[in-house]
Amino acid sequence: MKPVIDLAWLQERRDDVVIADVRWYLDGRSGREAYEAGHIPGAAFIDLDEWLAGEGSPQSGRHPLPTPETFARGMTLNGISDTSTVVAYDDAGGVIAARLVWMLRVTGHQAALLDGGLGAYEAALERGQANPAPGAFTAVAWPEDRLSTIEEVTRGDSIVIDARNRDRYRGDVDPIDPRAGHVPGAFNIPCRENLDSAGQFLPIDEIRRTFADIGVVDGDSTISYCGSGVTACHNLLALEMCGLGLGRLFVGSWSQYANAVDLPVSTGEGEPLRGL
Repeated sequence: MKPVIDLAWLQERRDDVVIADVRWYLDGRSGREAYEAGHIPGAAFIDLDEWLAGEGSPQSGRHPLPTPETFARGMTLNGISDTSTVVAYDDAGGVIAARLVWMLRVTGHQAALLDGGLGAYEAALERGQANPAPGAFTAVAWPEDRLSTIEEVTRGDSIVIDARNRDRYRGDVDPIDPRAGHVPGAFNIPCRENLDSAGQFLPIDEIRRTFADIGVVDGDSTISYCGSGVTACHNLLALEMCGLGLGRLFVGSWSQYANAVDLPVSTGEGEPLRGL
């Protein structure tokens, strides 16, 4: 299954998929309240903090992966089974919902982002809380070959990309982590710049050129990070969408790195483009 699908695809297969609303906000607003105020009919709300992340710490980052058992329980309670096809969305072009899609895909399940997210859905929304029938989702281990450690990020033998906005990458501001800046040698590919003004993915050739400009021709040698391992998944799905491989997720991301005070931090514009 492609990592990104459009509304027409969803409408044709509406009865054969599980729709997941994965809204979450860094500023503390309630994703659940936003969901209950209006969501795609039949969509289940997947709470990022409850089901898509474990307990954060300075050593592991704000959003470490949950245990496979916790993830499986969250999927089961929200009507997702091993054989389900899941279409996930948010109201931010998929930069949050990408975490669920990535987690499902790397564990062998069928899942994709809805291109354009909630904004692409033009029919009436549903209010309140959906009550899906429980699914049957089996816990499986997180695949080590799709993950990166802090040691691998600092080793210098992979292309490392930072999905945060440019001001946070440069170190102009950091509203949440103890140090501002980026991993030395990392390139800035802001995930929100994968999108057009409507929140839909730019043409594949355009996104592919952005990756090529930093030397990415094989995503399998690429490590993606962000603030806490959530929006970094958007860049990983973009890599896959472009046919560039799967890449690896540095789950702890900047929230882990910034707390490792013995590691150096870079600020400013960062690495020059490499090109092909």
